[in-house]
Amino acid sequence: SPPKVEISPIHSSVLVSRSLTLIGKKCTSSKTSKNQIKVDLVDENFTELRGEIAGPPDTPYEGGRYQLEIKIPETYPFNPPKVRFITKIWHPNISSVTGAICLDILKDQWAAAMTLRTVLLSLQALLAAAEPDDPQDAVVANQYKQNPEMFKQTARLWAHVYAGAPVSSPEYTRKIENLCAMGFDRNAVIVALSSKSWDVETATELLLSN
Repeated sequence: SPPKVEISPIHSSVLVSRSLTLIGKKCTSSKTSKNQIKVDLVDENFTELRGEIAGPPDTPYEGGRYQLEIKIPETYPFNPPKVRFITKIWHPNISSVTGAICLDILKDQWAAAMTLRTVLLSLQALLAAAEPDDPQDAVVANQYKQNPEMFKQTARLWAHVYAGAPVSSPEYTRKIENLCAMGFDRNAVIVALSSKSWDVETATELLLSN
């Protein structure tokens, strides 16, 4: 069997540091600043980072800023970083509950030559081109396939509420306010309406059953 490659935490942190420097340099170029990606250190050991990507243009996420939790394993770069969305998002390949991501390069298609910049740009590309047949969130994927217009409006509303994107559907906003006025938690109301096709009656039943 091939010899095992041992990688020390120090070596891993040096590689992360280089990756961060690369992102910093690239972000000064007009091309990447348009892409709007950035990474900040959370701790001095380079084991946890905070990423941020901008919602891509011509998508429901446009105008939103999405925070990412990035955890670097000691075996990086031979194993991928663990990444999840901190900012709530309505997308077939991202859990609307936990922010877990279904993306091949974060799993079996990872290569040691890839950088954190590759990861962030790949996530931006995922926002622009969902893969509903390989979903992380089955409810979202079903809506994406069955009712694309409702999916767009719902994703836009989540982008507005959670990621600071411009205002979305006044009809959906009104339904949220009506249920919040009944004393339900706003986040729970948004999830219930989103998952029940914006039908107030079935959303209310779901809220009451919880």
